[in-house]
Amino acid sequence: MLTPDIVNTLKGYFESMQNDVTFVLQTGEHSKRNELIAFLTSIVQTSDNLKLEERDTHEKLRSALSFFIEVNGVDTGIRFSGIPSGHEFNSLILAILHASGTNLKLDESVQKMVTAVSDQLHFEVFVSLSCHNCPDVVQILNQFALLNPNISTEMIDGGLYPNLIEERDIQGVPSVYLNGERFANGKIDAATLINKLVENYPQLTEVNKGESLPMQDVIVIGGGPAGVSAAIYSARKGLKVTVVADRFGGQVKDTMGIENLISVPVTTGPELVGNLADHMKNYDITLKEHVHAVSVESDEIKTIKLSSGETMTSRSVIVATGARWRELGVPGEKENIGNGVAYCPHCDGPFFKGKDVAVIGGGNSGIEAALDLAGIVKSVTVFEFMPELKADSVLVEQAKKRSNITIKKNVATQQIVAQDGKVVGIEYKDRATEEVDTLPLAGVFVQIGLVPNSQFVKGVVDTTKHGEIIVNEKCLTSEPGIFAAGDVTTVPYKQIVVSMGEGAKASLAAFEYLLTHQVEEDIAEVA
Repeated sequence: MLTPDIVNTLKGYFESMQNDVTFVLQTGEHSKRNELIAFLTSIVQTSDNLKLEERDTHEKLRSALSFFIEVNGVDTGIRFSGIPSGHEFNSLILAILHASGTNLKLDESVQKMVTAVSDQLHFEVFVSLSCHNCPDVVQILNQFALLNPNISTEMIDGGLYPNLIEERDIQGVPSVYLNGERFANGKIDAATLINKLVENYPQLTEVNKGESLPMQDVIVIGGGPAGVSAAIYSARKGLKVTVVADRFGGQVKDTMGIENLISVPVTTGPELVGNLADHMKNYDITLKEHVHAVSVESDEIKTIKLSSGETMTSRSVIVATGARWRELGVPGEKENIGNGVAYCPHCDGPFFKGKDVAVIGGGNSGIEAALDLAGIVKSVTVFEFMPELKADSVLVEQAKKRSNITIKKNVATQQIVAQDGKVVGIEYKDRATEEVDTLPLAGVFVQIGLVPNSQFVKGVVDTTKHGEIIVNEKCLTSEPGIFAAGDVTTVPYKQIVVSMGEGAKASLAAFEYLLTHQVEEDIAEVA
C-alpha cells in the first residue's frame, strides 16, 4: 500500500528508533480488516524495530479495526480505530517516532503541566481522513498519552463508524470527547486543547509558577507570517528573540489555495507554514508554542505573563497575533457549532455530501468556500448582507457558472434553526422589503471576516472600536517599545504578503528603538 518513495522515506525516519514498537491489533471480523492488516504490514516491513501482533484485547480496543501502540511491551495509551491513511498517516508515523524515543514537539512548560495530571483521562477524537485540522488534534493528544500513563487517546475514523457518529450526533470534525463527554469540537488546535485542560484542572499552571525565562531583546507574540518575518529580521540583527505562538502559522494554516504570494505561483497554507518554520530554524530563535500571552505590563522593561504560568521579560515587544473567525452573533449559532454550524469548509464539508448548505458572507472567503463546497454538497446558498458582493470579480464569475450555487444579496441572517440538536434551516430577512423567510438546509458555514486577537493588550496600547491595534507608519503603537504588525493592526488589506512586510518593518523599527535606548543608557551612565 506504500509507494517505493514512501517506503524509502520511512526507512530513513525509523533508523533512529531507540525502542521496539508493536502494533497490537484486535482479533475479530471486519470488512476492512484485511486492508488494515496490509497497511500495517507494509509499515512494519520498513524497520526491524516494528512488529504487528493480533490479540484479543476487547477491554482496550473498540473493534477488529482497532489497534494500539506498544513500546517494549508497555501500552502507550495511543489507539487508532480505522485505517490512519490520508492526512492521518503522519499522525501514525509521528506516534511511532515519538514512542520510540524521538523528542516531543511540545514546549517544556506544557509537558510539565500534562505530566502533572493525576486523574484518568481517556480522549476520543472523531476524524475524517480528508480533514486538514484533525491530524493536529490527534498528534497533540498522542503526545499527552506518551507523557502521562494516566492519559489514553483514540483516533476514530467517523466514516467507518457511522452508527457511533449517529449515536453521538456528530456533524463536524474534529470532535473530541473526554471520558465519554464532549470536550471540544469544531475548529480546534493544540492551544485550545491545552487551554480547556487547564480550565478543567487550573492547578496545572502551578507547576510553572515562578518560572522566568532570560531577558530578551525582542519578544514576538504571534507565529503567523507577520510574526515569523519579525522574528527572522530581529535575529538577523543579532538580537535575542523569542516567539510566543499558541498556534504556529495562525490562520494561514487553514488556507488551502494560495496563488497571490509573489514569486510563489501556487502553494497551500500547510506548505507555507512548513516553509516558515524551516526558515525560522535557520536562526537562533526560541519558540514557545501552544501557549499564549495573558497580559503585557509595559515599563522600560516589558513583562509578559503566559498561559503556562511562566513570566517573560523583554526590552521590546512585537504583537503579531493576527485574527480569528468572526461569529455571526445570532441565535442558534454557538449552540450548534459542530452540529451543523461550521467555519472550515475543508474540514467539515464532507459531512454535508449531497445536502443543502449555506455560506454566510460574500467576500473572498465566502465565495471561495461556496466554490469548494459546490463539488461536494447538493446546493450552496450564499447570503450577503450588503447589496453587492465584496469578493473579487474572478471568483464571483466562477460562482455564477455553478448551477448549484445561489446568491442572495442584501439579506440579514436572523437565526439558525435547529431541531433535535441538528441544524434544519436558516431564517433571514430581505433588507429591502423587510420580509422574513426560512430556507431549509443541513449546514451553515460562517465566512464573515476576522476579529483581531488583541484582547491581552487592551488598556496597554490604543485600539480601534473593532479591536485593531493602532499603529503608525513604523508599526509603533501608543506605548513606546511595543510594536504591532499584521492582521491585528489598523493596516489595511489583510494579505499574507502585506503581513510579511509589516513584520519586517516592525522588526526594523524595534531595532532602531533599542539602539536609541542603548545610546541613552550609555549617556546616562557616563553622566
